[in-house]
Amino acid sequence: MSSGELADKIGISATNLSILKTGKAKAIRFSTLAAICKALDCQPGDLLEYQPGDDE
Repeated sequence: MSSGELADKIGISATNLSILKTGKAKAIRFSTLAAICKALDCQPGDLLEYQPGDDE
């Protein structure tokens, strides 16, 4: 599935999906995460990874 198709399917802009994909997003709504998981038939842990940052 292309990024454009996924963006349409979950109801966000392709630009916002790109921000999520590149890791530049500071937050994600649970409803968006749920929509992505539903569209891709996956679990949140398949998409997210914790990486400690400089702010700790």
